[in-house]
Amino acid sequence: MGLALSSCSPRDFLTRRLATDLIAASDAFKTPQQFAIQTGILSNKDYVSPEYLVLQQHGWVSATTARCAPGMAPAPCWDVLLTPSGVDTVRALVPAGEADKASFFIPIARRELLGVTGISKRGSEADVDFTWRWVPLNEVGAALYSGDLHYNSTVGFREYDDGWRLMQNTPHSAQTLDDAFKNAEPAR
Repeated sequence: MGLALSSCSPRDFLTRRLATDLIAASDAFKTPQQFAIQTGILSNKDYVSPEYLVLQQHGWVSATTARCAPGMAPAPCWDVLLTPSGVDTVRALVPAGEADKASFFIPIARRELLGVTGISKRGSEADVDFTWRWVPLNEVGAALYSGDLHYNSTVGFREYDDGWRLMQNTPHSAQTLDDAFKNAEPAR
């Protein structure tokens, strides 16, 4: 008579620890937040956005009124330049080939997982609630993101023959991790 042994994988049971590991290791979670800095002619709407107001308050950008390009609204428009302090602040953050462009992206923050707050399972699918925050990567990130603000998100998981995985698409009601970040709400 033979003895049958069944083996269990650590991924066979969706625990808070497994959910934490899978969320934190995902590409969507590890991708840093990018900020687009645009110089040159901007509409008033863009120039008075909260992000540009922060850049202005730190003395990193300055502007003079300018004629709006056709189709650009609302007036007035602004000719935006990096100040010498702004150049010093972003120089190390901009790839060498991008420095002379009017628009460039800089990494400013990364996500930090604070914890899984709940798991709701329905057969081979589950919704995992978690809390996270932005951690600034540099001076610009620190100016734009407060590490004190926490976000609540929910992401879908599915059980496969080799264990639980984060959902990469949304065939049912669950969200992908990218959608969870877009739909994040500040924690109360």
